[in-house]
Amino acid sequence: MTGSIYAARPWVSLLSDAQRAPVSPAATLVHAFRDSAARSPGHPALAYFDGRLSYRETDALSDSVAGHLAAAGLARGDRVAIMLQNTPQFVLALLGAWKAGATVVPLNPMYKSGEVGHVLKDAEVTALICADRAWEAYLRDTAAGAPTVRIALTTSELDLQTRNDARVLDFDRLPVPEDAEDLVAVARRGTRAPEGREPASADVALISYTSGTSGTPKGAMNSHANIMVNAERQRTGHPVAEGSSYFALAPLFHITGMVCQLAACLTNAGTLVLAYRFHPAVVLEAFAAHRPAYTVGPSTAFMALAAHPDATPDHFASFRVISSGGAPLPPALVEKFRAGFGPYIRNGYGLTECTAPCAAVPPEREAPVDPVSGTLSVGVPGPDTVVRILDENGAEVPFGEQGEIAVRGPQVVSGYWRLPEATAAAFPDGELRTGDIGFMDGAGWLYVVDRKKDMISASGFKVWPREVEDVLYTHPAVREAAVVGVPDAYRGETVRAYVSLRPGASAEPGELSAYCEERLAAYKYPREVEILAELPKTASGKILRRELRSPR
Repeated sequence: MTGSIYAARPWVSLLSDAQRAPVSPAATLVHAFRDSAARSPGHPALAYFDGRLSYRETDALSDSVAGHLAAAGLARGDRVAIMLQNTPQFVLALLGAWKAGATVVPLNPMYKSGEVGHVLKDAEVTALICADRAWEAYLRDTAAGAPTVRIALTTSELDLQTRNDARVLDFDRLPVPEDAEDLVAVARRGTRAPEGREPASADVALISYTSGTSGTPKGAMNSHANIMVNAERQRTGHPVAEGSSYFALAPLFHITGMVCQLAACLTNAGTLVLAYRFHPAVVLEAFAAHRPAYTVGPSTAFMALAAHPDATPDHFASFRVISSGGAPLPPALVEKFRAGFGPYIRNGYGLTECTAPCAAVPPEREAPVDPVSGTLSVGVPGPDTVVRILDENGAEVPFGEQGEIAVRGPQVVSGYWRLPEATAAAFPDGELRTGDIGFMDGAGWLYVVDRKKDMISASGFKVWPREVEDVLYTHPAVREAAVVGVPDAYRGETVRAYVSLRPGASAEPGELSAYCEERLAAYKYPREVEILAELPKTASGKILRRELRSPR
C-alpha cells in the first residue's frame, strides 16, 4: 500500500478517544466469557422471556455440552452445525462446541433440506444441533444423506422459559427422538468439559456460509481472533456500561448477531436478551421489561417497530446505542424514528468475510447524506482498518469517486473453506474485495451505492439469483428464467423473477411464486413474478439481467 491515499486514514480524526485507543482482545470468546463469569458469576448472562441463566449456570451448562460432545467422539477441529433461533440453547451449543475445540457452522433455521444438505456435506459436519420440530420434519433425513454426521442433539425451544407466548412460540413440545439426545438434558448432566481442548485465537471459530460469484455458497472462515477484535471494539467503543442488557434483534446465526450482540455482550459481562424470532409487539414488550442499552438489526426491523401502534418513546428510552446494518438504511427512516421515539439509528457496514462491521457511525456523530445520490453514509472504518476504493483494474480512485470497496484489517478472514482459487480471487494479498460499489469522501465517510455483482440483499439476507433461477427451471412450464433484486420500501430489496413459458404450457405468477416458496428459505423466493414472451438476451444468447433490472 505504498503511496496509497487511503493509508493516511483520514477517518481516524472522526473517532472518539475510546475508539482510537488500542485494544487487547481475549484469545477467544470462551476466554472472555470465563473472565466475565469470574467477575459476575450471579449476573444474568441470558434472558429468554421469563427464564434466566446466570454466568455461573451458563458456564456449567455449556461445560456439560462440551463434555458430552467429546465423549460422543467429537474431535478437536471437527465441525458442529447449529440450526436454532435466538434462544439460550443456541448460546449453550455455541460455547459447548468451542469448549470442545470444535468449529461451529451456523445455519439459518429458514433453510430447506437442499440448502442444509449442501452445507453439511461441504463442511463435513460431525454434529448437528437443531430444534426437535425441524429434526422430525426433515433434518433427520437430510443428516442421513451427509455421511460425516454422526452426532445429533435436538431441543424444544419451549425449554428454559415458561411463558410460552403463542405469538412466537406457536408449537407443541415433541417427545425426545430416539435417534438424538436432548440438548438441555445433556447440559444439565453436569459433565466436565474435556481438558486440552481450549481453542486458540488463530483457530477457525466459524465457517459462515455466504453466496459467491458462482452462486454456490462458500464458507468464510472466521477465526476466534477475527471475532474478538470486533467484539472488543464494540465493547470499548460504545458507551455501554459493563453488565448492561443487549437485545438480540439480529439473528444469532448471522455474523452481525453473533459478533455485535452475542460476543460483545458476553465480553462485557452483559445480559443477552432473547425472544426467539422477531415479532414487533414481543420485541417492544421485551424493551420495556429489560431496558436494554444496545441492539442492532436491519432497517426493516426498525420500520416494523416504528409502525407498531403500541410503540412509544419510553420503549426506547434505555438505549445508549442503536445500530443498523445488513440492509440499506433510508435517511427518512432515521429522521422519522428520531422524531417519533428519540434515538438516532447509527448506520454500519460489514460482510461475513470481515466478521461483521468494518465501518460504523461513531456514537458521538451523525452520518452525512450524499447530496447527489441521497445515500446515507454507512460510517467510518476503525483505527486498525483500512478501506480503499478501487477501479476495475485494482488501482485506487480518488476520494469522492466510485469503485469497488476493499477492506484490510484484523477482522478480515483468511479465506474460504477449502476453496483456494476463490480465496485468491477475493483476498489478493489478504485484502477483501467486497464486490460492493461505493466511495469515500475526503473526511473518511464511506458510502455504499451499489453492488458490483448481481447479489440481492432482502431484509439483510443475501440471495444469489442463480439459486432461485435453478428452482424455477425445475417447474415444468418454465422455459427461461431470470431473477433480479428490485427496490422495496420495507425489505430494502425484494426478489423479482421474469420467466418465459414453454410452448403450450401455462402458469400463473402466483403459482410460480408459491412453487419457489416451497423449496427455498422465506427471504429467497420471488414475491413478484412477471411472465414475458421472451427474455432480453445478448447476441450469444445470454440473458440480460441488467435490462430487466432497469425501470420498464
